[in-house]
Amino acid sequence: MQATLLSILGLALLGTLHSQDSIPVQADFQQDKLTGRWYSIGLASNSNWFKEKKHLMKMCTTIISTTAEGNLEVTSTYPKGDQCMMKNSLYTKTEQPGRFSYTSPRWGSKHNIHVVETNYEEYALVATQISKSTGSSTMVLLYSRTKELSPERLEMFTQFSREQGLTDDEILILPQTGEAESTGM
Repeated sequence: MQATLLSILGLALLGTLHSQDSIPVQADFQQDKLTGRWYSIGLASNSNWFKEKKHLMKMCTTIISTTAEGNLEVTSTYPKGDQCMMKNSLYTKTEQPGRFSYTSPRWGSKHNIHVVETNYEEYALVATQISKSTGSSTMVLLYSRTKELSPERLEMFTQFSREQGLTDDEILILPQTGEAESTGM
């Protein structure tokens, strides 16, 4: 019985490690080129909060900068009702360039972040595996340097999200808003 339980736990751990390794990371990742202003164009997730808030979500502005320690400071400004809200996150670098970790101080969830693909000047595709006590979820973000992106890039985002097991109703191209993302508040 114990051997069977250990085997099951071992396979579950191996599956978790495999799922993290199966998400690709940008080859020859150059962190300094990722810094600057980005707009969130697409968001896909199978988390409960996304399903509950999806209809309210709009494009936001994200500023990425590098800390003295080589981590990423990620500041997102987004509309919430008639206000502009700001969220700061510190993505800690890992041994693999293009891969970061983050622990939410509010929820305690652990985020394994992969910069999947970017050309640094137009778009960045980022995938995150989120683990918390109630389970795990996947999130895929499509960033753009401008508020619009080509249909080919949008299709690439949709296709990659599907490859991560997300369904079409879990994939959203975010509508543009006025103040929060244009003023960079």
